[in-house]
Amino acid sequence: MRPTETTYRFSFGPWNISTGADPFGPPVRPDMEYARKLRAYKELGFDAVQFHDDDVVPADLDWPSAQKRIAEVKKILDGEGLFVEIIAPRLWEDPRTIDGGFTSNNPAERQYAIDRAKRTADVGREIGCKNYVLWLAREGTYIREAKDAKTGVARIVDAWNAILEHDPDIRVLGEAKPNEPMDSAYLPTVGHMMAIGYKTIDPARSGVLIESAHSILAGLDPSDDMAFALYHGKLWSVHLNDQNGLKYDQDKVFGSVDLRRAFNTVWVLEKNGFGRNGECVGLDVKAMRTTSFEESTYHLAHSKTLFLRLLDIVRSVDEAKVEAFRKNRQYEQLEMYILNMLMGKAS
Repeated sequence: MRPTETTYRFSFGPWNISTGADPFGPPVRPDMEYARKLRAYKELGFDAVQFHDDDVVPADLDWPSAQKRIAEVKKILDGEGLFVEIIAPRLWEDPRTIDGGFTSNNPAERQYAIDRAKRTADVGREIGCKNYVLWLAREGTYIREAKDAKTGVARIVDAWNAILEHDPDIRVLGEAKPNEPMDSAYLPTVGHMMAIGYKTIDPARSGVLIESAHSILAGLDPSDDMAFALYHGKLWSVHLNDQNGLKYDQDKVFGSVDLRRAFNTVWVLEKNGFGRNGECVGLDVKAMRTTSFEESTYHLAHSKTLFLRLLDIVRSVDEAKVEAFRKNRQYEQLEMYILNMLMGKAS
C-alpha cells in the first residue's frame, strides 16, 4: 500500500447475524449468543459495531439500570478492541409507531418518538458514539390523504432539531429509503435527506448515511448518490450491499448482483477520500435463508473481501489511460478497459 492510500475500517450491526426468519417463514438457524456476535467482529477483521438503541439496552429500562447495562456492553467492546460507529433509534418496531413516529397524527405518539430519540442520544454518549443515524422507516403514508405531507416534513425537521439540541456533540446522519415499510416515504432519496439537513438548526452536524440498496430501490446508482454527498462533505457513513432490481430490500452480499456497480461505488469512495477522516465502510447484509448456523457470517466476510478486491482493481487502474479515453471521448474503449480490469484481462 502506498503511503497516501486510505486504510479502511469496517463495521456491521449484530442484526446482520440472524436466524434467517422472514415474513414468510420461521427461523431456520439458532440465534447466536450476543457476546459471541461481538467476538466475531475481530475474527472477521472488522473494527466497529453498528447499534440500534435496543441492541445495547431495552428501550423501556429505567435509566440507572440502563447505564449499568451500557457499561457492561462497553466493557465487552473494549475487551474485543471494538468501537461503536453509529447509534440509531429503532422506532419502527414499537406498537406506538405504526402510523409513524415523528409524523404520527397522534401527539402522544410523536412525543414518545422524540423522547426515545433523545434517550438514544444518551445511550450513544454513554457508549462513546457521536454518529447518530435516523432511518425514518415509517415516516410517510400508505395513502396520500392520511397525513398532511408538508406538516409531516416540518415535524421531521422539528424532531431532528430536538436531537441536535439534546446533545451538542452528536452528528445526525439521515438514511433515506424510498419505500418499505411505508408505501410513500416523505424523504425517499439522499437529496431529500440532505435538503432537510440544511434546514436544521445546525447543518454542520447534519449529514447522511447512504445504503446501496436504498439508492437502487429509488432507481438510482449508489455511486452517484455517494458522489453527490461527498461533494457537499456530508457522506459520513455507508451501508454497502447489493440488490436484484426494484424489489424488497434484499441486503445481498456487496457486489454479488452487479459487480460493475460495486466497482463504481468503490471507485467513488476511494477517489474522493472517503475514510480518511475516520469514516467506516459499513455493511448491511443478510445471509441467505438456506445458510447453516456454522456459516452464518460468510456473507459478512465475503462482502469485505469483495470490497478489498475491487479496491485493488481501482488502485491498479491506469489513470493516464482513463484520462486519454475521456479526452478523446473513446467511451467504448474506456468501458472495455474497465471490463477487462474486472475480468483480470487488462495489461
